[in-house]
Amino acid sequence: MEVGILTAFLGGALALLSPCGAFLLPGFFAATVTRRSRLLAHAAAFYLGLLITLVPLGVGAGALGAVFMTHRGTLVLVTSVVLIVLGAMHVLGVGFDLSRAMPGLDRAQDASTRGSGLPRTFLLGAVGGVAGFCAGPILGAVLTLAMGQGSIPLAAILLAVYGAGMVVPLMALAAVWGRLSPRARSAMRGREFTVFGRRLHTTTVFTGTIIIALGILFWATNGLVTMPSLVPTSVLAQLQENSSVLTGTGAQVVAIVALGLFTLGLWWRHDRRRRRRVQVAPIVSVKGPVSSRKGSR
Repeated sequence: MEVGILTAFLGGALALLSPCGAFLLPGFFAATVTRRSRLLAHAAAFYLGLLITLVPLGVGAGALGAVFMTHRGTLVLVTSVVLIVLGAMHVLGVGFDLSRAMPGLDRAQDASTRGSGLPRTFLLGAVGGVAGFCAGPILGAVLTLAMGQGSIPLAAILLAVYGAGMVVPLMALAAVWGRLSPRARSAMRGREFTVFGRRLHTTTVFTGTIIIALGILFWATNGLVTMPSLVPTSVLAQLQENSSVLTGTGAQVVAIVALGLFTLGLWWRHDRRRRRRVQVAPIVSVKGPVSSRKGSR
């Protein structure tokens, strides 16, 4: 399950960075959140919008997987094949937009381009979680992985973590977007290159390769059941002796949330120092000309 959670979080981050125009989101936050103290509120509204759309999809995928759990071998095989196919599609730049299959989402997408404030941010999150031609295979891979778990709660957690993977880098980028140079923005977008006459993109090739590797790993470890724990067994045993609360899926979710809060704390500290410098600068600039005029008299 550790690999599934980390993959879902990474998938959300890579979906945000996909070359489908999702980079407009950091620019949107940097342009509309005039006071940086409001960034956290907008991020919360955006994440709530993501949960409204993503978690029901995860519940549906988990329910479907639970139905076929009695045929686990077939479920693992189908999940692995679908992951490999989706990864290959992403590498080749072949995508799809899941939002077109969801009724009413086109109206929400139109509404997200109008209005202002937190309601618009909420709608942007509800649409942004599933929209995007490039991000379609990534979301499809996470949904397939959720189905392969055969558990509704675990599937819902995976999709919630996928949404968190979009929000955390979004907040970090929004906080520094105005100070990034054009060269830095271009580097984060990746670049295109040609292989055998087909134009590919570095971001999609990287993401697709991860999805393919996950599909192979899912098959080789019987649905990640025989996957060795990312934490050494001796460390897990010691943690279990100290407190059983520190192990399991809940602890991993808490760790991700704690990482996000730590990032927010660093940003808040940096922004507070920046505002102090801005408040001091006008005082210095005003006193300088006044003193020079007095001297000239």
